Amino acid sequence: MNPYEKKRRWKFFLLVFAIVIGAASVFYSDFFVKKMEREERLQFELYVKVTEQSFDMYDDDRYTGMIDLIRTNNKLPVIMTDANDEIIGYQGLDSTKTYYNVDDNKVENYDPQYFARQLRIMKKQHPRIPITGLDGKRWYIYHKDTPTLTQLRYFPYIQLGVIALFLLTAYVAFSSARKAEQDQVWVGMAKETAHQLGTPISSLMAWVELIKSRFNAEEDPLIAEMENDIKRLEIITDRFSKIGSKPIVEDHVVHTVISNFVEYFRLRTSDKIIFQIIGDDQVRALLNVPLFDWVTENLLKNA
Repeated sequence: MNPYEKKRRWKFFLLVFAIVIGAASVFYSDFFVKKMEREERLQFELYVKVTEQSFDMYDDDRYTGMIDLIRTNNKLPVIMTDANDEIIGYQGLDSTKTYYNVDDNKVENYDPQYFARQLRIMKKQHPRIPITGLDGKRWYIYHKDTPTLTQLRYFPYIQLGVIALFLLTAYVAFSSARKAEQDQVWVGMAKETAHQLGTPISSLMAWVELIKSRFNAEEDPLIAEMENDIKRLEIITDRFSKIGSKPIVEDHVVHTVISNFVEYFRLRTSDKIIFQIIGDDQVRALLNVPLFDWVTENLLKNA
């Protein structure tokens, strides 16, 4: 099997596995939320029944304590209103909004805006339950989900978001590590190429010196151009050997560096191409000449 195809299949299987885990998490959380909803619904129905019975048995000492205990232990956020929707009682709401301390004694602090906001939330979440007293008066009980149930509803999505963020971070980290490893391989190959080129270039230099001495060709223009080409090969080898390392820059006259390269490049291009260097011939800059020549060469070839 093609290694790239194998790698692609592994990515596909991992993606499917991640989707299955996410779907299972959402399904289980939804099952758990629905179970809690049923339990809270039963608690609320019990609270309503106990409250309704309290009107009939309030004077019976045998049941009053039990009724108060059941109502006190109920933690559901509840608001009771009269027929005109005026709040006459509440339970399980934020104590910091409903009470304040005065001389270490708790005094009821009715906050109309807070209670009105809570009542609107309860009306949207669940239908009200009517209660009729012995005298025929009607009251209504509203309730909303507990903070725990509300948090559980959003928990699977937060969990999926965290998992997705973790997977994305891991993917970026592994991709960066893989790219860095590939870069190191390319750097190693470039340095090895430079090392391999060193031997034949040295041999060419020796052959040129041998030709010059044997045929008395020190002034031959062809030999001079051969030497220029060999120097060019040395520069290219030096470029490869410096890949991956920090370049060393020195102060140079920019016009002179460009002129030297253009002069070499001019002899190896068509006579129909005219080169002109326009600019201040006194400008100096910190340059790495082999790398700067490389940039100049690419600009000229792609012009």
